[in-house]
Amino acid sequence: MSKPVVLIAEELSPATIDALGPDFEIRHVDGADRAALLPALAEAHAVLVRSATKMDAEAIAAAPVLKVIARAGVGLDNVDIKTATTAGVMVVNAPTSNIISAAELTVGHILSLARRIPAAHASLAAGAWKRSSFTGTELFEKTVGIIGLGRIGALIAARLQAFDMRVVAYDPYVTSARAQQLGVQLLSLDELIEQSDFITIHMPKTPETTGMIGAEAFARMKPTAYVVNVARGGLIDEEALYTALTTNEIAGAGLDVFTSEPPKPDGTAFPLLDLPNVVVTPHLGASTEEAQEKAGVSVAKSVRLALGGELVPDAVNVAGGVIDPYVRPGIPLVEKLGQIFAALAHSPLTSLDVEVHGELQAYDVSVLKLAALKGVFTNIVSETVSYVNAPLLAEQRGVEVRLLVDDDSPEYRNVITLRGALSDGSQLSVSGTLTGTKQIEKLVGINDYAVELPIEKHHLVMLYTDRPGIVAVYGQKFGEAGINIAGMQIARRAAGAQALSVLTVDSPVGDELLEEVRSAIHADLFQQIEITES
Repeated sequence: MSKPVVLIAEELSPATIDALGPDFEIRHVDGADRAALLPALAEAHAVLVRSATKMDAEAIAAAPVLKVIARAGVGLDNVDIKTATTAGVMVVNAPTSNIISAAELTVGHILSLARRIPAAHASLAAGAWKRSSFTGTELFEKTVGIIGLGRIGALIAARLQAFDMRVVAYDPYVTSARAQQLGVQLLSLDELIEQSDFITIHMPKTPETTGMIGAEAFARMKPTAYVVNVARGGLIDEEALYTALTTNEIAGAGLDVFTSEPPKPDGTAFPLLDLPNVVVTPHLGASTEEAQEKAGVSVAKSVRLALGGELVPDAVNVAGGVIDPYVRPGIPLVEKLGQIFAALAHSPLTSLDVEVHGELQAYDVSVLKLAALKGVFTNIVSETVSYVNAPLLAEQRGVEVRLLVDDDSPEYRNVITLRGALSDGSQLSVSGTLTGTKQIEKLVGINDYAVELPIEKHHLVMLYTDRPGIVAVYGQKFGEAGINIAGMQIARRAAGAQALSVLTVDSPVGDELLEEVRSAIHADLFQQIEITES
């Protein structure tokens, strides 16, 4: 019997090949050469890539026996995950391979800014000796603000504490107990911006976080403050940053990532490259020998598991492994319920119950707990979330997680509920099910309000006092703004009590309009939810 074919499309470490072992036929191709790549994919059961190989719809269509695409790194911009999922192709990456490298690069940027190392080097290399021109500042007893206290943020905190810095952080999903464990003081975003001498951001890039450090934030910063972004391009408003740097609103910036990479001459990032108070690097967060080797070895192990039919913890689109066909459709549903739960949580999560009710109780549904955690953390941490690191993320944040299973489901064949306790003492629950022959994913409950609405990309959730005319108010305002309401469900427990309204809209709603509608209907809860597809 012939061995499965593993196609290596880019240069990977020898340790990667060793980790694959002798059970596969290893072939090599230049993945950047489309004319060579497409025919090479015809017999490939797995393909290992880095960033140069585009595994798009055309490439996936050229690979009829492909089982797994493995990206030896974190980002997946060069992989069409939706097409791969439709084709039944697993996509895996190495979500934790670069966290130490990214943390160390962040510290490097902070030190480079504080001591003006790149400018001093350039001056001396050009033949000048200008010691007095490069007076810097010590880190000792300065305040560093970390926006996003995930795994990378925690590593940075530990390293900067060694400099005797005061470490503060903003992360709405981290409990005070977890922060205390890390020796970090939690602040509001405004407090952090106003108090910090150095600010580093480590958030995922979402519609809510894009441009979150902009003109208003720079106006609040100290004129001696420095900002660093080694996470995602676009988290800092580049145009506002340029203005802040050229008007001495802040002292300097360190950038490893940009909205457009490489920065284009007509883009907002390009003028930043010429400023003397900016340190830039070309997206080097994962560019260490150790990170590259970790990434290669990690995905090689995932390929072995995938082609062996076992559970693949680092799969980003399907869980893989021996999962009953009756359970598998529930995985994407539960991931989306997790995202909805996280969007509605107004304070950090302390415990989570994943409740599975109905016929599913007869099956092994442990993967649904992993799917719930993956969904909860998908849009609230900077690193890629997978089935292997989601439980670790929960553990790091002190979140207790239980899987509860029973056959009690009077209205649907199966209902899955995520029920959690928040740090302010409140409770939150969201429920979902699959209906019909097409297994349509539906939201069927929020905080015990009964609704039934297909889960789509954009939703709005509103809680307000039930009274006549409310639907007309928000319907008119959304209509005037060109926001189409594609679906709607309203639930209440009694006339005149609070009503929960869940809308499906065709496009995101701007913050200004959201606040206008919230104020107009006096909503106690008003939350926009955007579902990220795995």
